[in-house]
Amino acid sequence: MEAMFRPIIPRLRSPRLSQAARLRLKRQQQPQRPRNYASSSGPTFDWEDPLVSKSLLTEEELAISETAERYCQERLLPRVLQAYRDENYDRAILSEMGELGLLGANLEGYGCAGASTVAAGLITRAVERVDSGYRSGMSVQSSLVMGGIHQFGTTEQKEKFLEPMARGQLLGAFGLTEPNHGSDPGSMETTARPHPTKSGYYLLSGAKTWITNSPIADVLMVWAKLAETGKIRGFLVERSACPPGTLETPAIKNKSALRASITGMIQLDDCPVPAANMFPDVEGLRGPFSCLNSARYGIALGVMGALEDSIARARTYALERRQFKNNPLAKYQLVQKKLADAATDAAYGTLAAIQVGRLKDEGKATPEMISMIKRQNCDRALHNTRVLQEIFGGNAASDEYHIGRHVANLFVTQTYEGQSDIHSLILGRAITGVQAFA
Repeated sequence: MEAMFRPIIPRLRSPRLSQAARLRLKRQQQPQRPRNYASSSGPTFDWEDPLVSKSLLTEEELAISETAERYCQERLLPRVLQAYRDENYDRAILSEMGELGLLGANLEGYGCAGASTVAAGLITRAVERVDSGYRSGMSVQSSLVMGGIHQFGTTEQKEKFLEPMARGQLLGAFGLTEPNHGSDPGSMETTARPHPTKSGYYLLSGAKTWITNSPIADVLMVWAKLAETGKIRGFLVERSACPPGTLETPAIKNKSALRASITGMIQLDDCPVPAANMFPDVEGLRGPFSCLNSARYGIALGVMGALEDSIARARTYALERRQFKNNPLAKYQLVQKKLADAATDAAYGTLAAIQVGRLKDEGKATPEMISMIKRQNCDRALHNTRVLQEIFGGNAASDEYHIGRHVANLFVTQTYEGQSDIHSLILGRAITGVQAFA
């Protein structure tokens, strides 16, 4: 401080400076305390919840959020580094979540909690605060598979599958994406044709890829085109009922992200599935897209957890790491701007997700709203974690600082269940009325 102001000190004797100017320069030489622009008797700014989003939550939602946060920090966080290094997913995680009522939390009946859409989103935020891969495994179970069965299944299907899935005893996978048709599911090649000799059965053939949970799933929700009509229908494929050689679910290894979750393929070769396991009424892409909308909502709030964890870790590092005359990195303007930008995007994204969740429960949400928050929150979470990574310098390359893992994971969240550009086209179509996909 003294060296910084040495060239200015002689000017204090200059008659050209006013008394006020001299006092200002003297104050600059004194040790500076952070200014507090808030009234001492007024509310205090909370950097962890800048816009007080908690005030919008019900007591039940707060309790569910606290339960999920406690479980994730106490049970998931201690496992994540080794799981990510080994590319290993512990199946027991879904059983543990089931015991706490965290699976299918917004579904009614069948052992599910019947909580709000926002409450279910808060669970995904708590899980993704630890790792996006853990959230992905839970989202497939809760939103895609359980949600799909709850919305489109027969009474018999619901009674057979939902309660054991809510307890984490049966694990699910969602098979839509194909090797040659990622963002274009309408061109899927997987087919279902009537069994030539066994009445009341279909034979499914085709391949799905990048399927979370598929190597360990007991129930696989597979979308296929009926050979007779070309219409897309949903089937519940039970692994235990598939003859050898008709169903294979090889794992996809050596991933660069989401390594704490398990990902694989679904390979079907004349796999027999009873007609009773087909969703009876929904056809076309309305079925899978309805499931995806619920999961996309969970992602939109989930990635805020990953961003918030990145902010907290970057803030701690910036306060503890000292550089240049023993100053904490947090003293420097560029570091503070990075934190301010990230905290703002996290606060705005959380508020937007809560609003859409409320509208969804009221039956007022549109698919375009979900596309907007999924796209925006994933984009901003990825951008900000990449920028916050810079605060760590070379240390960001060490997985013990966690920030690099979040960056790698968030690239995938921006890509799956509707890549960011695809959601842009969905919004563009809604704004202009012009279809840009074809």
